[in-house]
Amino acid sequence: MDSRILSARAAKQSGVDERWAEGNEAWWDWYLSLAADDGPPAELVELAPPAPVALPSLEALREELATPYALSDAEAEQFRAEGYLKVKDVLSPGALALARVEVERLAAAGDGPGTSGFLSLDMMWQGDSEVLRLFALSPRIGRLAADLLGVADTRIYHDNVLSKTPGCGRTPWHFDAHHFPIASRDIVTSWIPLQEIPEPMGPLAFAAGIDTWTLAEEVDFNAKDSSYDAGVAEAFKAAGVRVDDSPFALGEVSFHHAWCFHYARGNATNRSRQVMATTYFADGAKLVDNPTMVSGDFEKFLPGARPGAVIDTPLNPIVSR
Repeated sequence: MDSRILSARAAKQSGVDERWAEGNEAWWDWYLSLAADDGPPAELVELAPPAPVALPSLEALREELATPYALSDAEAEQFRAEGYLKVKDVLSPGALALARVEVERLAAAGDGPGTSGFLSLDMMWQGDSEVLRLFALSPRIGRLAADLLGVADTRIYHDNVLSKTPGCGRTPWHFDAHHFPIASRDIVTSWIPLQEIPEPMGPLAFAAGIDTWTLAEEVDFNAKDSSYDAGVAEAFKAAGVRVDDSPFALGEVSFHHAWCFHYARGNATNRSRQVMATTYFADGAKLVDNPTMVSGDFEKFLPGARPGAVIDTPLNPIVSR
């Protein structure tokens, strides 16, 4: 990891030099508390439920998620220049509907969202859902991640369902290299909406430019307030950074590099914004020497990985072939 991202001195001053001591849901509640307050929506926008579609068989889903996607050279070049890429028609409506069914089942069986209204379900491929296992370990998505990064193979860091319930607030500006305890520049996250995401639902928004993160180098990260979120927004505005906050069509998937700054507005609709997000890293990457609290419950995702050593655990298989 680039030493300029968060120096040991800065980490100590900001209060993030310690390890995270709680679970993943508590981490998300803490992290959303760092967002500048946009205020609650005056009135939730009424959205119709997703249109019903025929659900594919498990075998048809397996075939779809294993079939390579034809990425163009222009798309790969765009990703490497901008730090993110939105790709249309990556997944079928039926596949996404099948995933929604499973997510809703697991959400109903769990403890519900945290105090922020944000529900995070992680490591689903280790659970009882073969559908979500196929999504998390999909060679179609894993190969896309490898091709965008320009590496031979990618391993999975972990998968998440990220669900913003109606009225759930803003996700602050951040870049994932700040959070992933992986000593590599070759890290990318796929973001798969399980329904259309119109503007009021809070689509993921990206700061264009692979080196745009350098504009926020001088903004101090604080573990206790929203000053970092506000400071990054001010730095980008002053530099005239283009922010892509366009809606997501059904089947559209985004990929963002670990150094790409992104955020999301709150969900101002009457329906939960459900997304599957999976992070991939280049085969051969190592664990950083000193993970901190911003990496959350990383030992759950990288069990047995040793600081400074190549990551090769049973929970981080190659998924690009």
